[in-house]
Amino acid sequence: MKITLVGTGYVGLVSGTCMAEVGNDVLCLDVDPAKIKILEDGGIPIHEPGLLEMVRRNVAAGRLKFTTNIQKAVAFGDVQFIAVGTPPDEDGSADLQYVVEAARNIGKYMTTYKVVVDKSTVPVGTADKVKAAIAEELAARKADTKFSVVSNPEFLKEGAAVEDFMRPDRIVIGAEDEQSTEIMRALYAPFQRNHERLVMMDMRSAELTKYAANAMLATRISFMNELANLAEILGADIESVRKGIGSDPRIGYDFLYAGCGYGGSCFPKDVKALISTGKNNNYDLKVLNAVEAANDVQKQALTKKIKQHFGDNLAGKHFAVWGLAFKPNTDDMREATSRVLIHDLLRAGATVTAYDPVAMPEAKRIFNNVPGLNFAEIPSQALHNADALVIVTEWKEFRSQDFSYIKQNLKANIIFDGRNMYDPSTVRNAGIEYHSIGRQTK
Repeated sequence: MKITLVGTGYVGLVSGTCMAEVGNDVLCLDVDPAKIKILEDGGIPIHEPGLLEMVRRNVAAGRLKFTTNIQKAVAFGDVQFIAVGTPPDEDGSADLQYVVEAARNIGKYMTTYKVVVDKSTVPVGTADKVKAAIAEELAARKADTKFSVVSNPEFLKEGAAVEDFMRPDRIVIGAEDEQSTEIMRALYAPFQRNHERLVMMDMRSAELTKYAANAMLATRISFMNELANLAEILGADIESVRKGIGSDPRIGYDFLYAGCGYGGSCFPKDVKALISTGKNNNYDLKVLNAVEAANDVQKQALTKKIKQHFGDNLAGKHFAVWGLAFKPNTDDMREATSRVLIHDLLRAGATVTAYDPVAMPEAKRIFNNVPGLNFAEIPSQALHNADALVIVTEWKEFRSQDFSYIKQNLKANIIFDGRNMYDPSTVRNAGIEYHSIGRQTK
């Protein structure tokens, strides 16, 4: 098949590259010339394990190309995937201007039948807006070219997006005509040779499914964080509780880890958007409002523990921060807890030396030489002269540590662990005071 991907962010670039990997001819369109230049020069504008090698392999094979030419991109693909950003508006709703603009461009230039696929995460009813935008452009030039609109939400985890696309748990497709349905079945056939993974439904249900999935996962995280805070008060251990409830197959172990709050480009935005959708339809989503509120509080958990120990005025204190990305295996710092923590520490008068395996270039861009913040090239370098170590992201390289070395380099022998990475008794036996989430300090 000939496929056009509109947008070369996480969703667009991963989707387009994986489709090329199974033999399709793919053209990726982006209106940002800087992104396209990076791709044409053999790089990628995002960090995603395994993606760079796959991009280079398919570019070399001639199956994957890039362009900023909208007319060329519309002419190329029989299937047009819209994978542009839907940033939150002021009221929390998804901003659809880029989706609608992409649809209008397709309607403006298409001359043959197209299947137009909403791949972006969009509110219920967006497919109708896409259809209307294309129809308006066709009517404006008195064209009667046929087209279909399909909803095909993505379920890619940052840090594992290539694996998720190549071996999907499910492929949700919302379609309303047989022609587009069969085209989508053929397109995804190479990704489900083992067994059928297609879940067919109407377009509105497909749009809601994506929001519902992320909202459910965010709910599990906030629920466990609330329980962790209660466990601290009651003298219980949230890790024991997690194992106890996770062993119930109706609950399972996934997304039951307590921590210092969720972040990223999906959960915060999608929870807000679903709440906004409810408000726009005169329905108050009470659970999701609580999920969002609990997460906002949880992002302050490390700051609260630090101030309980050192006091509200942190002038003269210096902290080592390990982990800046919102999760491991990505450089994405959107809505990351590290941003809240570092801002709070600096505002209280402290200084910070931070380390992250891949997110430091992004952190330097975000913090823009803010006074009091420095970056270390290796984790041990961040420890030098620090009053405490604060762990924000659960990178694998942080898992196994020489606690005697950490103790020698810290001034105050304290670890604040926002991801419960270590066994408390092991750390304390090394002579280090250990504060984690939902577990006892002593």
